[in-house]
Amino acid sequence: MTETTSERGRRAHINVPLFAMTGGFIALFCIIALVNLDLLSTIVDASFAFSAKYFGLYWQFLLLATFLMGLVLIVLPGSRSIMGGVLTPEFPIFQWGAMIMCTLLAGGGVFWAAGEPMAHFLSSPPYYGGESGTPAAVAPALAQSFMHWGFLAWAILGALSTIMLMHYHYEKGLPMAPRTLLYPVFGDRAITGPIGWIADACCIIAVVAGTVGPVGFLGLQVSYGLEALFGIPDTFATQAAVIAGLVAIYTISAITGLSKGIQILSRINVILAAILLIFMLIAGPTAFILKSYVSGFSTYIGNFFGMALHRGEADVFGPPGWLGWWTVFFWGWFMGYGPLMAMFIARVSRGRSIRSIIIMLSIVAPIVTTFWFTIVGGSGIAFELENPGSVSAAFEGFNLPAALLSITQQMPLGFLVSLLFLVLTTIFVATTGDSMTYVISVAMSDEDRSATGVRVFWGVTMGIMAMILIWTGSGGIGKLQSFIVVTAVPVSLILLPSLWDALRITIGKGRGTL
Repeated sequence: MTETTSERGRRAHINVPLFAMTGGFIALFCIIALVNLDLLSTIVDASFAFSAKYFGLYWQFLLLATFLMGLVLIVLPGSRSIMGGVLTPEFPIFQWGAMIMCTLLAGGGVFWAAGEPMAHFLSSPPYYGGESGTPAAVAPALAQSFMHWGFLAWAILGALSTIMLMHYHYEKGLPMAPRTLLYPVFGDRAITGPIGWIADACCIIAVVAGTVGPVGFLGLQVSYGLEALFGIPDTFATQAAVIAGLVAIYTISAITGLSKGIQILSRINVILAAILLIFMLIAGPTAFILKSYVSGFSTYIGNFFGMALHRGEADVFGPPGWLGWWTVFFWGWFMGYGPLMAMFIARVSRGRSIRSIIIMLSIVAPIVTTFWFTIVGGSGIAFELENPGSVSAAFEGFNLPAALLSITQQMPLGFLVSLLFLVLTTIFVATTGDSMTYVISVAMSDEDRSATGVRVFWGVTMGIMAMILIWTGSGGIGKLQSFIVVTAVPVSLILLPSLWDALRITIGKGRGTL
């Protein structure tokens, strides 16, 4: 049968080798999890330990350098340059900021906001030491949480790499894909050769791992919440139903694109989050929250470089210990998102200046995040100080959803607030799912768009993968979370050229030589 021109055109938008590499690897991961979870655990644990031990220090320097370089770019004359080949922003500032904020925070912005400050309050971080569970432990607990979710985390998600992608794609015609970040080092070989395929595959696998984890955890967490609030049995059937509903939401959103589903979902998310934030601030322990934010943020700034470069019990290549299971884990998670998140930001930031992009990512978003963590996590600490065990008992065993519900149920209108937080978490994860489904599909394509079928495939695939791993037991999802750190090793090398090339681009625009 003769192939029509339109059929050839549709197929040309799918990078078949890249599709085979990523799809094959993900299928292999799921098969091993189903057949021999112990074998998968052994492989992932050994790889995690190696990655944390030999790359942890490099990641600490990379994130710090990325943030500081972004601050340098802000003050350069070239930072006023408008990126994206258009003079007027495609999205108003609220919609633009909403899409960016919702993509990173996801479910982590809710459950970790409740759990991490409480974890550091109950067990003081090594950098601070001191007695845990006392008023003196509040500021260090919040400061450590701010370190993990603040300036450095947001900067690595696109402060520099977004500038590179917008320059090379919209002005030089190179692909909107992670491989383009290697162009300053490898030239055309990064665009057309196996180097580019490997780079794209590593970044896609990292994002799939980083997204499937929250999708799976959402199934576990919402199922737990439904049993706690409504008595619905917390079984695999409930968990699978939650995931299926979530997949339907974010896949439809991804299909409709940036200007419809993704934008609308993000706007709903931000409005609901703002309502809950204001309610908790007013109806909760207001004075404690405000005081804790000031003390926590000042502790964060005052110890910024110390926390960022803290090695604790680990020497240069020593065992990671606490650092590996906290800071290095988060750095690996966020770096894994880095290149594809930069693609998403580049796509929604057309018409914005270099300066405005960096300020939104490296300054505005982190400050909003730290305040959110203080309202949710700080309320939990206030309740725990007033009534010891009121949150910590539920949180025992690092039960994140139980910690959140124990906090929200102590608020006025506790049942309604708890229910709305479950809805908020679902929408948060959906906004990450739709945006990452969209950019994975774009990375699979040869142009700045992707076929609907590819978006559906990846949206559904991530949901099925989450169900498979939950079916193996919570250990399957846990191993995927650990695997995120492993995938961050090659991704961190792909992000390295942005340190100097974003500076070169900005200086060149200031001189008018680009």
